[in-house]
Amino acid sequence: MSLLRNRRAGGGAAGSGERPVQAAYNIVPIQDVVMHGDHPSLRFPEVRAAVEALAHAADLPTPVMARSWDPRRADLFDWLGATFGFQPHNVRNQREHLVLLLANAQLRLVGTHPADVLQYTVAHGIRKKLLRNYTSWCAYLGQKPYIRLTSGGGGRRRTGTAQGVGHDIRKELMYTALYLLIWGEAANLRFMPECLCYIFHYMALDLFHVIEQSIDVETGRPAIPAVCGEDAFLNRVVTPIYNVLKAELDASRNGTKPHSAWRNYDDVNEYFWSRRVFKHLRWPLDPSRSFFVQPGKPGRIGKTGFVEQRSFWNVYRSFDRVWVMLILFFQAAMIVAWDGRTPWDSFSHRDIQIRVLSVFITWGGLRFLQAMLDAGTQYSLVSRETSLLAVRMVLKVLVAAGWTITLSVLYVRMWNQRWRDRRWSFAANTRVLNYLEAAAVFLIPQVLTIVLFIIPWIQNFLEKTNWRILYLLTWWFQTRTFVGRGLREGLIDNIKYSIFWVCLLVSKFSFSYFLQIKPMVGPTKMIFKLHDIRRNWFEFMPHTERLAVIILWVPVIIIYIMDIQIWYAVFSSLTGALIGLFSHLGEIRSIEQLRLRFQFFASAMQFNLMPQERPGDAPGGFRSKLYDAIHRLKLRYGFGRPYRKIEANEVEAKRFALIWNEIIQTFREEDIISDEELELLELPPVVWGIRVVRWPCFLLNNELLLALSQAEELVADDRAHWSRICNNEYRRCAVIETYDSIRHLLLEIIDETTIEHTIVHNLFLAFDRAMGDGKFTEEYRLNLLPQIHKFVISLVELLLKENKDHTKIVRTMQDLYDLAVHDFLKNKDFEHLRQARLAPSRPTEPGPTEHQELLFLYAIKCPGNDDVSFYKQVRRLHTILTSRDSMNNVPKNPEARRRITFFSNSLFMNMPRAPLVEKMMSFSVLTPYYNEDVLYSKDQLRRENEDGISTLFYLQKIYEDDWTNFLQRMRRGGMASDDDIWTGKFQELRLWASYRGQTLARTVRGMMYYYRALKMLAFLDTASEVDITEGTKQLASFGSIRHENDVYTMNGGSQQRPQRRLDRGTSSVSQLFKGQEDGAALMKYTYVVTCQIYGNQKKAKDQRAEDILTLMKKNETLRVAYVDEVCSEMGDMQYYSVLIKFDPVWQREVEIYRIRLPGPLKLGEGKPENQNHAIIFTRGDAVQTIDMNQDNYFEEALKMRNLLEQYNYYHGSQKPMLLGVREHVFTGSVSSLAWFMSAQETSFVTLGQRVLANPLKVRMHYGHPDVFDRLWFLTRGGVSKASRVINISEDIFAGFNCTLRGGNVSHHEYIQVGKGRDVGLNQISMFEAKVSSGNGEQTLSRDIYRLGHRLDFFRMLSVFYTTVGFYFNTMLVVLTVYTFVWGRLYLALSGLEAGIQGSANATNNKALGAVLNQQFVIQLGFFTALPMIIENSIELGFLPAVWDFFTMQMMFSSMFYTFSMGTKSHYYGRTILHGGAKYRATGRGFVVQHKSFAENYRMYARSHFIKAIELGIVLTVYAAHSVIARNTLVYIIMMISSWFLVVSWIMTPFAFNPSGFDWLKTVYDFEDFMNWIWYPDGIFSKAEQSWEIWWYEEQDHLRTTGLWGKILEILLDLRYFFFQFGVVYQLKITNGSRSIAVYLLSWICVAVIFGVFVLMSYARDKYAAKQHLYYRLIQFSVVILVVLVLIIFLKFTEFQIIDIFTSLLAFIPTGWGLISIAQVIRPFIESTVVWASVVSVARLYEILLGVFVMTPVAFFSWLPGFQEMQTRVLFNEAFSRGLQISRILAGKKTIAV
Repeated sequence: MSLLRNRRAGGGAAGSGERPVQAAYNIVPIQDVVMHGDHPSLRFPEVRAAVEALAHAADLPTPVMARSWDPRRADLFDWLGATFGFQPHNVRNQREHLVLLLANAQLRLVGTHPADVLQYTVAHGIRKKLLRNYTSWCAYLGQKPYIRLTSGGGGRRRTGTAQGVGHDIRKELMYTALYLLIWGEAANLRFMPECLCYIFHYMALDLFHVIEQSIDVETGRPAIPAVCGEDAFLNRVVTPIYNVLKAELDASRNGTKPHSAWRNYDDVNEYFWSRRVFKHLRWPLDPSRSFFVQPGKPGRIGKTGFVEQRSFWNVYRSFDRVWVMLILFFQAAMIVAWDGRTPWDSFSHRDIQIRVLSVFITWGGLRFLQAMLDAGTQYSLVSRETSLLAVRMVLKVLVAAGWTITLSVLYVRMWNQRWRDRRWSFAANTRVLNYLEAAAVFLIPQVLTIVLFIIPWIQNFLEKTNWRILYLLTWWFQTRTFVGRGLREGLIDNIKYSIFWVCLLVSKFSFSYFLQIKPMVGPTKMIFKLHDIRRNWFEFMPHTERLAVIILWVPVIIIYIMDIQIWYAVFSSLTGALIGLFSHLGEIRSIEQLRLRFQFFASAMQFNLMPQERPGDAPGGFRSKLYDAIHRLKLRYGFGRPYRKIEANEVEAKRFALIWNEIIQTFREEDIISDEELELLELPPVVWGIRVVRWPCFLLNNELLLALSQAEELVADDRAHWSRICNNEYRRCAVIETYDSIRHLLLEIIDETTIEHTIVHNLFLAFDRAMGDGKFTEEYRLNLLPQIHKFVISLVELLLKENKDHTKIVRTMQDLYDLAVHDFLKNKDFEHLRQARLAPSRPTEPGPTEHQELLFLYAIKCPGNDDVSFYKQVRRLHTILTSRDSMNNVPKNPEARRRITFFSNSLFMNMPRAPLVEKMMSFSVLTPYYNEDVLYSKDQLRRENEDGISTLFYLQKIYEDDWTNFLQRMRRGGMASDDDIWTGKFQELRLWASYRGQTLARTVRGMMYYYRALKMLAFLDTASEVDITEGTKQLASFGSIRHENDVYTMNGGSQQRPQRRLDRGTSSVSQLFKGQEDGAALMKYTYVVTCQIYGNQKKAKDQRAEDILTLMKKNETLRVAYVDEVCSEMGDMQYYSVLIKFDPVWQREVEIYRIRLPGPLKLGEGKPENQNHAIIFTRGDAVQTIDMNQDNYFEEALKMRNLLEQYNYYHGSQKPMLLGVREHVFTGSVSSLAWFMSAQETSFVTLGQRVLANPLKVRMHYGHPDVFDRLWFLTRGGVSKASRVINISEDIFAGFNCTLRGGNVSHHEYIQVGKGRDVGLNQISMFEAKVSSGNGEQTLSRDIYRLGHRLDFFRMLSVFYTTVGFYFNTMLVVLTVYTFVWGRLYLALSGLEAGIQGSANATNNKALGAVLNQQFVIQLGFFTALPMIIENSIELGFLPAVWDFFTMQMMFSSMFYTFSMGTKSHYYGRTILHGGAKYRATGRGFVVQHKSFAENYRMYARSHFIKAIELGIVLTVYAAHSVIARNTLVYIIMMISSWFLVVSWIMTPFAFNPSGFDWLKTVYDFEDFMNWIWYPDGIFSKAEQSWEIWWYEEQDHLRTTGLWGKILEILLDLRYFFFQFGVVYQLKITNGSRSIAVYLLSWICVAVIFGVFVLMSYARDKYAAKQHLYYRLIQFSVVILVVLVLIIFLKFTEFQIIDIFTSLLAFIPTGWGLISIAQVIRPFIESTVVWASVVSVARLYEILLGVFVMTPVAFFSWLPGFQEMQTRVLFNEAFSRGLQISRILAGKKTIAV
């Protein structure tokens, strides 16, 4: 075979650094098969077949520009690389890529076929899947795909000179290889899939011409590719397009310019969605074309497909159908409610019916608004080539306006006729009929939509069919796009989510009508009847009582708009609970429940984790599903032969024991269980002739004692006794195992050559005979069994001692013999005993008593202490004999208990059957890493914070059990004393600590469990029964992890045994491997960590680089990708994507691939760019994206091949392309905040995702445990989007992209991955700020717009209320508080409230109560609390869930959720208005350090403190001037939610700050705050040092915002002037005057105050330093002047002292408003003298605000005991586990390791 030819590695590696002599390989050594012929992966004939199929290139035309060409040594990849100018390392990389794809696909083939010949179906299937997007693109653009698989007269199996490879297979492979080579070198272009389609389109045509040796009509010579030569593809194709992207990014000022001003990845990609691209761009690429014109130059191509405009109108424009529904119902409900009768009575009257018909006019107006918004936001898309788009915009505006006018005219004519005839006459009814006919025509599109919704496959067909006639029909309704077509789900799914939303909407609208709208009608009518209400201020317009109606209605309307979110939380929680119950979640919640199911656990594991081949059954087919369903029922409910209780002699039991023990072994390696617990949990192999399954000791616990008690108390025959024992399987096994173990133990310690051995042997034979005959109760006294039990325990304890007392052992044996022979046996004299050979039979010996004293004296021979296996079994026997408790607390570590129960429960859930490892789908894991912690260094572990607490000490206390187990493991490994941990075991210490943080080391360990699990499963797949049986015996001969250094009570607890070492690996199943398992695991799994700046870290000798190398040494199959920056000979910087590994032979890092990039990697967001550059090094059919703060578990890795089988099952109408995976947040035990965050995340990633996937069918991609169909996604833009700013939440856009391109996303909860979350308030707030800003950008995005318009109505509702709608509605909750509070203030200050109160009950009615209640429950975290309670009820039980919720409330979780609501609303709203979204590095460390007041102020001043103070001032003024406030109870009921929000927004940062109420820290914090305020501005100053720098940074969003954003910001700031307007009229000095002069005079006061301030500032700057006396004189003069003015006011006016404080309330907000407006107009005034004064006044305001916030903090710090209470609240979860948090915070630690 040509495979065996030694093929030279192509090309050399560029760049600097040490190079290996021989080219390194990645997974399969394709380059040098001879030298690596024994490589594990090459044992698969399928690999050799794939290599052989690619090897035939000898008959292909010689590449025209290849430097050297040897057709005998080249394969198809070499030929393509030389022909088209691909980089050699790209060729090597993609060669291995395709070989693995082909080999794995052939391994999965069903049926008989030659394994060493590549099958046509394999090559065809991969090519078809890989190029499906290309063929769809061609069909969309009306182009014929340039994929020519046959040539003149060639038959299907025609072969050429190549050895046995058909031309059709070779062409399949060539087109596949060409696409992979294009994709592998495309760099940033991989984010633009249709751009790659365009490139492939022409290169495939060139390929066809070259293969067919066509003649070029222009030259008359054989055709050559348009792109050829060394590195031609990079230089002539990739780089020009890359430069376009880079120029756009440079012009965007790093993404800060408006999105409409520059092109992002999507814009450039969508340029290739138009047929004009073939005419304008041509091939080869011509740099003179308009596509390549730089920004700012004439002829440049602008935005394509969509223009992102920054406006809140996007919420309406993208989801107009939601707003149409809400507005039309509100209008209809108002009409009916205004009538005053019940709805059914109202609809029986013609007037009401006709009034309701006015909704069509409103609908027409809303269409007009939508058309205007479309035209106003997308006008920049119009060009000479898109004139039809302009025509459509104009026509839609005109038609919408025409419909609105037409319907309005017809409606008016109806009423005119009715009033003219004074009844609904025939003429009037005729006009009604005319109106209805027009409305029917108006509704035709909606009726058609409903019909197509009912028959979804018709709409899918129409949208996916590329017929021109259909383009014309759909042109009016929506812009034609390549994505967003054929998105309708199947009929069953339609029914399911339709029922969900119909029930929800019926509930919502019923509630809204009866409890929101109808109760407000009465007060509204009363207010309209009121006149001559006395006002307290100057009136600018008459009839302002109507404004009171608006003020009352606005909060109601806002809540009416957003309360679908509440109903969604209710319905999704109930639906998720129902689905969870049917999915069998939470059936095993505790070790006690596991104990009940453990008998069937082995069968469950055998069914789910062990493959069972059923030829002819297609995965996911009906027969397969029926078969699995029947057997799963037998499994779950324990009936039917396949799931009977296993017995010891069955191979299934032995296989189960191997898997279970390996799981427990990993628990011990992770130090979450101790050595003692391992022996209690492991399932030991069958030894000593034991006849039953040796269940783990924690299951047998008290069973033997219960059996003994039964035997002692129950008087019955053998059958009754045994029947009672067999009722409990564990009791039966405990009794039999104990009996067999005692027999073997006694016979083992007695010399078999002695008479004593014979006596004991015969004694047990007599027992067996009596039990066999059913006469045991007749022949023996069962009431003596407890005494025998006591003697046996004594004997076992004597044997377990290090220094065995032979005399005591003999005496105990003699006592046991006397009891068993003389007392236990009924009716047997000494002669009978001799005859039965149960006593010595020599007649010459002395009497029986004398002789028996000598029995066992010389017969006892105890095994030596080095017989580890023997004493392991003795310890187990001792445990069974002595255990009296239930052992439900084993293991005691809560994490170990959780993992055991989840894993065991998951095996009883529905999951696909596991295939053989060889036949499973292959997959990769990709982890992006930048600059986070890899391993904790010595300095990090020992460095102490200000309280004297080190990270290691903190970990020792938080993970106290783990630390104890770790020390035990280290002592077993040879550590003499604990002090050696910093020397000989320091690396182990670093790993232990790092595995408990959010480090890369933890993630790598978890992901490498996949490799370990696959190796074990591969062994079990191929192992025969003999292998399993012999292997079990082999493992049984090894010792336990626990050794003789344990302290036992029988030793007195005073000393430990001498240390004896035994490698823990010897007891692992890995000892049984045959050497083939590595090959299977390598073929199926690849792990790539993309450490973007690893090259720079190496150059800088960064410790992180050393730690990454350490991880590679520890995990030889780990691959690291990074971007290398190399300075070329020409002086320019070159960039390379590099893949490396650690070579165990060379014992150093070696380079595998080095692929040059067109330029710097980062053109978009950092994380997706990092993923994109390394995704070319991944392998397999699937890829799991994992963040570097995640973890994995060995037992979960065992289920990965089950999960991958989901790709073969239909979920709805199609198979999934993205598999959602459940997350477990492992940081929940650190603090109360971490618990809140963990609970919130857990409910979201379980119940929330469950409902989104089924029934709503809108699950996207929200995190990084999800598994992507790799080939599907790599041809459609990758696993994330990367456009700068707009895609800052890059993950979810992969889900959007998947849905829009017709993909299906499922969710699976039988497998979980660990996830770390932020644990400190500042970290959590930064994370929520990032997510909220990301949602603000999503609101502007084309993806959200298309989802809102292309999905059917109910799925669109699901998308809205689970993505941007959630954040929008959260913002509306805050807006409700604002409108309610400011509205009440207006009513109180104006005097309207007093006038209304007496006549209309407008302040205490059902509607207001409903609004306040709804707003309050949302504010308290209802969105999170209800799903959390429901999910915990399912998985933990109802009472524990309620207790957890109650505990959270006691720990102020409502304050946290209210605070979190403020964070979300602030950043979401600000991002939409002004932009400013950015990645915020939260840091993933442990939060035990106190955060200073200045830091908290910087973090929350603008988002929380200012707003809370504003609301507090408004509430205070309202309480002082409101009529209602005189009734304290009414005021409290109305305002408690608002006051709670104020308190939460101010106090939460300090309540959840370690030592937040420590008096000394509070004093130091204030000093630090003042230093920060007055720190001078400087060039190198940072925001953390100087207030002024921070103040300018806080205004950055105003510098980048647009005109409308600035106008809206100014309009919002005008509320402070209204506040001044209202308050100044309450001054006593006004004497009740309502003149406008009062307000004008107040502004004069403001000007005077500002002038005095400017004067004082000027005097201070000029005189304070050198002429201090002048400065004091000016100060004195100002004080005297102020005093004189006050005296004059007191003497000659109605002025009172209280007016001073009232004036401050009026003028302070005014000053803040002026400062805020000055910040907006800063570009106009910054160069004037005014700006310096603005900065000075702003500094004083910051001091004032800081003092205001600090005051309650100082007060609580002063109170005794408050700090202790706060500590308890913050670390309550830790306190409940008995941890020493107080010692951590106080720093009173002992000398710790």
